[in-house]
Amino acid sequence: MILRFTLPFRTEWGQRLVVCGSLPSLGQWNLDQALNLHYNPDFGLWSQAISLPDNHLGQVEYKYILLDERDGGKHWEWGPNRTIGYDAQRFTRIVLEDFWRPAAQPENELHTAAFLKALMRRPAATEAPATPALTSEAVVRFQLSAPRVDPNHVICVLGSDPALGAWDASQAVLLSDTDYPTWCADVTLENPEQLVQYKYGIWEPTEKKILHLEAGEDRLIYPATDRRTLRVKADDNFRYPTGNWRGAGVALPVFAMRSRSGLGVGEFPDLKLLVDWAVATGLKMVQVLPINDTVATHTWVDSYPYAAISVFALHPQYLHLQAIAELQDAAARQELEQLREEFNAKDFVDYEPVMNAKWKFIKLLYQQEKAKFLADPEFQAFRQEQESWLAPYAAFSALRDRFHTADFSQWPEEFRTPARVAELTDEAAVDFDEAGIHFFTQFHLDKQLREAVAYARQHGVVVKGDLPIGIYRHSVDAWTQPELYHMHQQAGAPPDDFSVTGQNWRFPTYNWERMAEDGYAWWKQRMSTLARYFDALRIDHILGFFRIWEIPEHSVEGLLGHFSPALPLHQHEIEQHIGWFDYGRLCEPYIRWHMLQSIFHGQAQQVFDEFMEDAGWHGAIRLKEHLRTQRQIEAYFDQQILADPSNTDHYKWIRTGLYKLVNEVLFVPDDQRPDLYHPRITLPLSQSFRELDEQTKPRLQELYFDFFYRRHEDFWREQGMVKLPPVRYATDMLICGEDLGMVPASVPGVMKALGILGLNIQRMPSDPAVEFGHPGTAPYLSVVSPGSHDMSTVRGWWEEDREKAQRFFEHTLGHYGQQAPQFCEPWVAREITEQHLASPAMWAIFPLQDLLAMDSGLRREDPLEEQINVPSNPTHFWKYRLHINLEELKQKFAFNSELINLVQQSARDKVY
Repeated sequence: MILRFTLPFRTEWGQRLVVCGSLPSLGQWNLDQALNLHYNPDFGLWSQAISLPDNHLGQVEYKYILLDERDGGKHWEWGPNRTIGYDAQRFTRIVLEDFWRPAAQPENELHTAAFLKALMRRPAATEAPATPALTSEAVVRFQLSAPRVDPNHVICVLGSDPALGAWDASQAVLLSDTDYPTWCADVTLENPEQLVQYKYGIWEPTEKKILHLEAGEDRLIYPATDRRTLRVKADDNFRYPTGNWRGAGVALPVFAMRSRSGLGVGEFPDLKLLVDWAVATGLKMVQVLPINDTVATHTWVDSYPYAAISVFALHPQYLHLQAIAELQDAAARQELEQLREEFNAKDFVDYEPVMNAKWKFIKLLYQQEKAKFLADPEFQAFRQEQESWLAPYAAFSALRDRFHTADFSQWPEEFRTPARVAELTDEAAVDFDEAGIHFFTQFHLDKQLREAVAYARQHGVVVKGDLPIGIYRHSVDAWTQPELYHMHQQAGAPPDDFSVTGQNWRFPTYNWERMAEDGYAWWKQRMSTLARYFDALRIDHILGFFRIWEIPEHSVEGLLGHFSPALPLHQHEIEQHIGWFDYGRLCEPYIRWHMLQSIFHGQAQQVFDEFMEDAGWHGAIRLKEHLRTQRQIEAYFDQQILADPSNTDHYKWIRTGLYKLVNEVLFVPDDQRPDLYHPRITLPLSQSFRELDEQTKPRLQELYFDFFYRRHEDFWREQGMVKLPPVRYATDMLICGEDLGMVPASVPGVMKALGILGLNIQRMPSDPAVEFGHPGTAPYLSVVSPGSHDMSTVRGWWEEDREKAQRFFEHTLGHYGQQAPQFCEPWVAREITEQHLASPAMWAIFPLQDLLAMDSGLRREDPLEEQINVPSNPTHFWKYRLHINLEELKQKFAFNSELINLVQQSARDKVY
């Protein structure tokens, strides 16, 4: 039999189309041996035919590729492989009438797990229409890719041929969703020799009527008289008359969730309660912060969710103990209930006591259930499936507790590498329980989280996770695969609205060259594990895939970092631009007496005497040799504070001033290559810059601007296009990128090309020319939000700067000439919510605190208590907890009714 490929496509000179697939005639997925298509300029159609074995059933997989001989480009069409089954006994010829599937189309995101597994989840496949009997006539297969269909509705086709209802809507042909999101029906046309017009529609089975007939011109089937021919009309994208799909969601960390059954902290089953509330208020997404295990010190410092000791393991704090088994010891049961009452009465997450209690009862349950647990086939399957990360994690956790530190460089030498993992996790070992308890905990965490996510999917709610950009340096990942990271460097972020001195996360940076050698296997495994739990994902600081802010080991703050990879300036380039080069003046801290007076005031002389010395030229001052770097200064003052804690504030004040002096440089030497330099970030704001001569300043300013805003654009675009695709396409999750801060101009284009949604925060507009962003100008493939966990809430922000709030009130909310209220009143919070809901963005996601701000009876009295993180404070205690039980929140009918009305008015609760 004959299989003919046809594809309408207008190419440019130097371009051609090929088809590559599973058959030898299609190259068996070897692009160099793909089938060349021929172009018919009269019809703008590319086509070619191949022969298939007669009297044979089979299936062909294939895909179209655009080859561009001008630049060597090989552009595969978007989407999964196409498939066509064939039956040589029924047909002698199959004609594939395909259409090119372009990348970077908004409709493509509807094919992600967020839509297929949750929002548009099909309850059960509809029965396929009867296959036309074997006749001499032609059969047309209507094949439409359409994920955006309400679970209770069906796609139908209606057309001019009597077999298609002759435009009688009651006679429309229903398509089967057996291969959802592809809908299919085989139809024998009564008048195949005539031009047939048709359209697809949304069919309502209960009322047996078409709800929506697609917009646009009629689709066409051209006359054909071929016998025993199957024509496959592979149509893509139902043309919705109602515009783009849009949804709304809520953001709340799991640890912040409050329920009656929790133990002083949110637990995975609490997600079900939040899902119930989301359903009641028309919200379609629940977004959480990272949920990985951060237990490194067994102190409150572990509350920071972005410093996980494993990018795969889940945090034990989220384990719901009662779901495992009932404690058999009556005294233990009573103690557990007493602690539950005590912890749940607190208005914050008291991390250390809560975790101490969790570990105590986890150990009791482990011993109580151990034999049954180890024999459980479900656990054995889990262990075998997750062995690659689970065994090293269990061994690492056991050693952390045995040696009282997660810093494996301090462990006995025999344990500093993972060589003994198998021995440590052997069930026959005497000390197996040290590791076994972590198998037990992870198994039940995994089980409880998957149950919660399955519940969300069944209720049409997407659970969105969070992928931290970095890894913790004292982690299982660094212990097992140190070659994947630059352990001598620190990752962070340059100065922004969150922190004027930048952020130093102290994570090692990635060794991308090494990661590329195995096709980014670590990233793919990481994404696959996240896809086990989430249908959508926020990538934290997605700019890190283009370039990361890399800070030398000797820095505490972020100002002396530089972007990596980068194209640093050679000494000769600097000389050419500014006319001279002096290492001491440009690259060493610029310190003068008047600067000491400005920083330390009346204590300037005392600070000089204790920490500084005359540099010996032109009034220059330098720090003493043992205090030349911020790390040295940090270590010195840590000792001072330890010895004299009553003067802690004074020591911190001096330390901050000395940090500032260390930052007074104009160029940062490249740590790998001599004679190459990076301009210091925010260089024009430094005192060193202000005291340059009037000829040098404008030249250096121009060099600085060129370096940060022009020099790297193509270079960073290439970096993103190499690193992001393996991560983006490792799973079918809907991907959103946190692209705030100093964003290279190439980033939005790369994200759009890869179908990654951007983030629009009103207080951090991407356009530097405006003070506040407007949700109404956000692109469709984006998320709009009034804030994030790294910011104050809307209420807190309103009170931070009265003048800024007034400008926002007038120019963004439209109350021109009116006095802004002193506090963010509920009606103001409502206006901000409405503004975001009305945005054209695919998603409007709200921190729960900002939604509760609309109700004076529900919101917390002090807005400062609602802020989750303070990025400028590297030792911030992450303790925020919702002040209302989720069970109680669901019963707040007046508020919930107001919220669902707002969602309905914005049409964000509708499928179409």
